[in-house]
Amino acid sequence: MLKFASGGEAPSSGIALPYWVKGDTNAFFGLGINVLVNVLVLTGLCLGVVHIPKNDVYGAILPAMGIALLLGNIYYTFLARRLATRENRDDVTAMPYGPSVPHMFIVTFVIMLPIYLKTKDPIKAWEAGLAWAFIIGLIVVLGAFVGPYIRRFTPRAALLGALAGVSLAFISMRPAGQMWDKAWIALPVFALILIGLMTNIRLPGNIPIGLAALLLGTAIGWIGGAMNTPDVTASAKDIALSLPTFHFGNLFSGLSNISPLLATAIPLGVYNFTEGMTNVESAASAGDNYNLRSVLLADGFGAIIGSALGSPFPPAVYIGHPGWKGAGGRTGYSMATGIVIAVLCFFSLFGLLGAVLPLPAIVPILLYIGLLIGAQAFQVTPRAHAAAVVAALLPNIANWATGQIDDALSAAGTSAAQLGEAKLENAGVVYHGLSIFGDGAILAGLVLGAIVAFIIDKRFIPAAAFAAAGAILSFVGLIHGTKVEWDANNGEVSLGYLFVAILCLAFAATKPEPRVPDADEIELERLHGGGAAIPEQAPRGEATLNGGTSSPEPVGGAPAAT
Repeated sequence: MLKFASGGEAPSSGIALPYWVKGDTNAFFGLGINVLVNVLVLTGLCLGVVHIPKNDVYGAILPAMGIALLLGNIYYTFLARRLATRENRDDVTAMPYGPSVPHMFIVTFVIMLPIYLKTKDPIKAWEAGLAWAFIIGLIVVLGAFVGPYIRRFTPRAALLGALAGVSLAFISMRPAGQMWDKAWIALPVFALILIGLMTNIRLPGNIPIGLAALLLGTAIGWIGGAMNTPDVTASAKDIALSLPTFHFGNLFSGLSNISPLLATAIPLGVYNFTEGMTNVESAASAGDNYNLRSVLLADGFGAIIGSALGSPFPPAVYIGHPGWKGAGGRTGYSMATGIVIAVLCFFSLFGLLGAVLPLPAIVPILLYIGLLIGAQAFQVTPRAHAAAVVAALLPNIANWATGQIDDALSAAGTSAAQLGEAKLENAGVVYHGLSIFGDGAILAGLVLGAIVAFIIDKRFIPAAAFAAAGAILSFVGLIHGTKVEWDANNGEVSLGYLFVAILCLAFAATKPEPRVPDADEIELERLHGGGAAIPEQAPRGEATLNGGTSSPEPVGGAPAAT
């Protein structure tokens, strides 16, 4: 029996799982606003950067995005309800889903914009974007069959540390800059979100905190003169119904010149399934153990279907599951987000919303999610692995920093290559090293974090294995390389990883006793499970390389306290 409820109930045999609980309202406004911001941004990128005709943006790209997000959120709602039924729990939270934020900017500035500048044809640029998204989808589908095994042998500190790096650098920093640009609007909104979602204080009448925060920021923005009525009137003229249709001709046209796209599509496809893997680990640490293969297949086919319908922006499972779980979200918020965003896409309402809602009133929710993910990486990993968490997040910070440098130089009409890296080095900007360190950031962070975690545990054989993997991945440019090629960076980075592997093997020959976990770590593993957090423990299966479960898909666990 399914029912609506105002809150969760203690699970019992034959659980009656509600479609909606109070916490779903908060999570809906949080995730919905998050996705809304991202669709507003990608709309602006299409119109303002690549200059794709408005009719194609509102009539093809947005409807394609809308149907992809609708189908994906329905699927993730189904997965959550299935997990809740299987484990007889009513506190399962659906995975959040939306357009992949890093890929939005990469496909725009790395794929579509150069083709537009070369040909002055936005349609050819759009077609290249479709082909690129299609390739990304294929790679993620393939990753669904290898990702579970990577997760099986990788310490949680590496998985969640790499995710924290993405969260801090790419989810938190840009919103923070946008917030402090108009702090008089954003800071009250941010404070209200923190009070509502990180304390037990409730607003009068149990008003959803996400709705209250958005209304507060919008009111301040309009009263303070940050918004104007003519923009709203002009945007209202774009409202029209457009349903998704297949664009096979555009896709096949883009695929006809596929080779230049592979250099970025291959590493970013690997990035996509690696990020999906870390997000599943994040959800497991919060108590919801999803099947990784099911998640990655959804992400891959979402990109494939979206590209066939006209969207060059791959969707992906999002960072933030623990945040929405902490806000009380269960399964309804995901379904509602998919439906509402699809309607907004089909009716071309994003231009109107952008004119009505001040951006500083919307983006504080992203900074909140960044805080939650960064904190989780330290909270659900052994304290001894804190250094490994930091090591795993550093490549993403380096990647963000070099991106800021590149953007600043581009705005000045130059580039690092034109200016000369020596001049940057003389000015104290360690550009070359940061660039190498940050390329392939999430995968590089995973490798580095795993090496540090295993060294801390005095488990030198798996440390050597990850160092050897780092040597191979860097040699072909999947990490620490600007593109996939043989002997990337003249083999220098690969040689460094190879020396680390040899050094670890030498110490392994001394047969040191592995680090013994303390009582707090054992309790942490009991509560959160997943990954390879505790060297001596294998609570859900046979011992493996690093003490995890012998099954690539661990099940069980309990909800995390948030």
